[in-house]
Amino acid sequence: MQMQKKQQLLEYFVVCGIGPEIRTLDGEKGFHGTHFYYLPSLLDLYPSPPPPHLTPPPPQLPTCVLPAGVQFYSSGFHSSNPLSFPRTYPIVLTEGDGSKIYVSCIAFRDPVCEDIAEAYHIPANSFADKCICLVSRAPSFHILRQALEEIYLVCFSKTGTSKPLWDVIAYTLSNVPSPAPGKERVLFAIENTLLSLDFPPKDGLPHADISFQPLVQCLDVDNFIKLFTAVLIERRVLLRSNKYSLLTIASEAICHLIYPFRWQHVYIPLLFFSGVDYIDAPTPYMMGLHSGVDTTGLSMDGVVVVDLENNCITTSEEIPPLPEPEMSSLRNEILKLLHPNVVWIDSMKADLESYEQYAKFNSKAWSPEKDVHLRIIFLKFFASILGGYRNFIENTANQVFNTQAFLKKRSRATQQPVDEMLTQFLESQGFLDYLERGLGSNGNGNNLLDKLQDAIGRGQDPLSILPSSSSVSEYEIITISDPGLGISGSGDRHTYERFPANYRSEEQEEKRKQILSAASGALEYTMKHTPSSPSMYNGDSKGGSLSPRERAAERERMVLDIKVKLQGLWLRLLKLGATDDPLSSFEYGTILALIEIDAEGIGGSGFVECIREHIHSGWKGHLTEEQFIAVKELLKTAITRATSRNDIATIRDALEVSAEMYKKDRNNVPDYVQRHLSSLSIWEELRFWDVYFEYLMECFSNKSTNYAALVTAQLIILATHMAGLGLPDTDSWYIIETIAGKNNIGYSHIIKLRGYMSHIQQLCVGYWGIYSVKSQAMTSLGLPSPRPQDVTIDNQQPAEASGRSWVQSMFSRDTTTLRASSFTRGRKWTSDQAKSENGATGQPKVQTSIRTLRGHNGAITALHCVTQREVWDLVGDREDAGFFISGSTDCTVKIWDPSLRGNELRATLKGHTRTVRAISSDRGKIVSGSDDHYVLVWDKQTTQLLEELKGHDAEVSCARMLSGERVLTAAYDGTVKMWDVRTDTCVATVGRSSSAVLCMEYDDSTGVLAAAGRDGVANIWDIRSGRQMHKLLGHSKWIRSIRMVGDTVITGSDDWTARMWSISRGTCDAVLACHGGPVVCVDYSKSDRGVITGSSDGLVRFWENEDGGGGLKSSKNVTIHSGGILSINAGENWLGIGAADNTMSLFNRPHKMSTWQLYRTPQKTLAMVRCVVSDLERKRICSGGRNGMLRLWDATINI
Repeated sequence: MQMQKKQQLLEYFVVCGIGPEIRTLDGEKGFHGTHFYYLPSLLDLYPSPPPPHLTPPPPQLPTCVLPAGVQFYSSGFHSSNPLSFPRTYPIVLTEGDGSKIYVSCIAFRDPVCEDIAEAYHIPANSFADKCICLVSRAPSFHILRQALEEIYLVCFSKTGTSKPLWDVIAYTLSNVPSPAPGKERVLFAIENTLLSLDFPPKDGLPHADISFQPLVQCLDVDNFIKLFTAVLIERRVLLRSNKYSLLTIASEAICHLIYPFRWQHVYIPLLFFSGVDYIDAPTPYMMGLHSGVDTTGLSMDGVVVVDLENNCITTSEEIPPLPEPEMSSLRNEILKLLHPNVVWIDSMKADLESYEQYAKFNSKAWSPEKDVHLRIIFLKFFASILGGYRNFIENTANQVFNTQAFLKKRSRATQQPVDEMLTQFLESQGFLDYLERGLGSNGNGNNLLDKLQDAIGRGQDPLSILPSSSSVSEYEIITISDPGLGISGSGDRHTYERFPANYRSEEQEEKRKQILSAASGALEYTMKHTPSSPSMYNGDSKGGSLSPRERAAERERMVLDIKVKLQGLWLRLLKLGATDDPLSSFEYGTILALIEIDAEGIGGSGFVECIREHIHSGWKGHLTEEQFIAVKELLKTAITRATSRNDIATIRDALEVSAEMYKKDRNNVPDYVQRHLSSLSIWEELRFWDVYFEYLMECFSNKSTNYAALVTAQLIILATHMAGLGLPDTDSWYIIETIAGKNNIGYSHIIKLRGYMSHIQQLCVGYWGIYSVKSQAMTSLGLPSPRPQDVTIDNQQPAEASGRSWVQSMFSRDTTTLRASSFTRGRKWTSDQAKSENGATGQPKVQTSIRTLRGHNGAITALHCVTQREVWDLVGDREDAGFFISGSTDCTVKIWDPSLRGNELRATLKGHTRTVRAISSDRGKIVSGSDDHYVLVWDKQTTQLLEELKGHDAEVSCARMLSGERVLTAAYDGTVKMWDVRTDTCVATVGRSSSAVLCMEYDDSTGVLAAAGRDGVANIWDIRSGRQMHKLLGHSKWIRSIRMVGDTVITGSDDWTARMWSISRGTCDAVLACHGGPVVCVDYSKSDRGVITGSSDGLVRFWENEDGGGGLKSSKNVTIHSGGILSINAGENWLGIGAADNTMSLFNRPHKMSTWQLYRTPQKTLAMVRCVVSDLERKRICSGGRNGMLRLWDATINI
């Protein structure tokens, strides 16, 4: 029959196993024997390349389908060895958006390809694990398994196939459609086997093509309910079994039993073995792990471990029981289904009308009808505990569901106290997601929970809510026939001794040959030339007869030969065209193999020497993006190998050349290779820097100079390399201070070194941000990695790397609310400092929401929050109160409305021609200042440009809207100007400094203006009288921040101090000097007349008045931020802080408490932040990053 094009049931056919590049699970290249496990690779894919209408298969697929890795064997399948039997199992992969990919797998032993065995000297007739897979978006486990088993059977059948196997695969994938749910049934054949496929109607229970029997057979009723409870309240659940299929089926079954709710957190039914360390993740998850994987050494604190084989559940935290009477009812219903003969053993048939029908139903073997009945039992449980829940759905701005009112109503109805388990469930992500999907609304007719509640209320059979089974006979049959079958003659059969490879293009074949050639060549080099090689000492009779002098000469010739070859390979690598991929080139593969396999280190040291000689010959070190990646990887490998040999000279030389090679980023700024070597552990060792320092001293030992100055000069070289690597300042200073102390150079030189290190650290942080992976091992979305070395996956083979990246992406999926208790379970993942800060407060943790706002194409350079005060919002009816306004290097100004979740961008204002530096607003207007010397005024409602204020001769640094249609601006030309917006004129230049003005404060009630900048002078003017009141002298460097409150002015400077001044007296009242870097921001706390300062050293200090004195003392330090502090905003009871490393924190001081207490801090992400602004009225903090994105944190604290 003719049929319109439908969505395909099967998306991809995948083959995974050992590829041309062999690497162990630990990252060691080459073949190391049959006792090692190796990383799997993607061998074949159909269709290839992926068509535009299909999403490419996930890169972690090879790692996940062979979770234990690949093992080599001396023999293949044998009927007497059960371990050699093929095994089939399903897996489920979860993408970042929560959608699932269903994969059916068959793993078996297959002969190793001859070219791979030859290249790696693998014994002849060896076998290795291989896995064939069918990938689909439909949860059709049975049909996927049947189809894949048929493909496997026809491949290895003695009679063979009527056409090539890959033609069979191609036709099946291209022609089998997904049937319409409840309407169509598809019939198709693979060779002579007929397969049938249909989906249930959409208005019934979700499609679950699995049997629930394995789960209920593995666990008794009590453990079954305990597992269900743990999942429902979103604990960290780990399933253990020695059968892959059981892990996936049990995970999927429990997900279906919590319907209509959905599991919202990390979901990995089958975790690959090397990802075991993710078990200690702090966020909720449901994962499955093979019983053979050792978890010794892991914390496992709070993890609910479910041993499916032994019917055992263990956890360090108590799981609250289900509420009564639903708990007893659920338990009895399950027992009736599973053990009817026991439950009804005392009952008389005459006493129960439905007994015969019930006993008949339950006397059958397990069937799909029992699966449906089990699911209905759990749905009835939800209908009972959530009775009347629709009356408590509010969906207001503050809350979606009135939890407290619902719990009180239920408590009165059951005459029991509020249930702990139900309370946790109503606060879960799953329940919130259910409400947000609108399933609880009266307008949704497909909600089976609501239908069941209504049916029970009317006294109807619960099964009546499901579609009628009589509709099955109405399925339209769609037959898929293969016109190619039967055309070939009977003798034209295709048989296979191994699973055949798909057709490879010439390019693919050439790439494969290059990889194998590089591996083979490097292996031959090692076997011929390393001292331990049998060819040199044992197998080569000539080599054994050589004298020591001849042997040394032979080695010199060998070393020279390797270096000459490396030099040629290096030069050819740099000459590859723009369209060439260096990582896939013969040159890269050969250099890498020479470095890795050479036991004496000649390859590594020779490679570094080639680079040094090339630099000395006049090469400037500029690399393309592709060359940069290749050189970085080669240097990492060379340093790693040299470290294992304790070859300090090679490590030292590699460090020095890495500081000479760079690429240009999108802002045309050099990015040096050295910065990307920071993950290597050798830089943490004092031993290396000690030896390096001694080497530097020897190089200058013949120069007559002051010893202390000579030592200081060499330590500066070390400090420069440390900063280039991005080592944490504390680690770097410990090493420098230790070496300096050994050489007794004196305090003056140590102070110079400290100043130099702080300066160069600030330069690095100012552009690159807090990029040190040693001090802060974070993933891309702010979650700590369980192992610091996993922050960088550069040393790992792509399959393993993609597997770990996928797991980390699951843990960093955006969830708008996470219960704080889930974070306390993973103590291994929580820093001691954070715990001490949080532990100091007795406050309850609150739900947080972090949003990423995209729209700018350049770095964010200005941020402004519209406060209630500036728009005169006395009764809370101003729509624009709470808006954020951002400016960027893309020359635009954007208005953001946080109340419009998902559509926050309200308007984009275009008019500037250079970077926007300053923003302010009032009730009706927005003013912005830019590097183009202009000040632009915009109408806030229409977003139209009203005025262009031109008068400054340099970049505008500050702008502020004042009452009476006035604007106050300051610029790098040293002037502060007052503008009248109505007449588009500069009323007066109200202040003039000797250099650029960087910060400004104005009190409109008194007319006092304070401004400061690069000259280190804080100028005070009375603009109403037109006179300068004071020049406040004391700072020795730039003043970057200023705050004026009443008669007090506070300034923060690059001289590492803050000062408090009296305006009336013009004197300095206090010098605050405890920071280890420039003081970037200051604020004043009115309630206790204290000062809060933030510095580039990452510290926030609280200063309080000394008892009985007029000075200030540092009373408390905040050390939870790693980057420089950019913003401090202190209110009466709330304090917001933002730092350059994209961390934020919110402090609270209730009326009954005398000190600020940390209330909440969100997880950070690895982004460099330029500016931060706080909205304390709504408990929001917004940061602007160098990547052009805004990160909005809404603490949503209900005061």
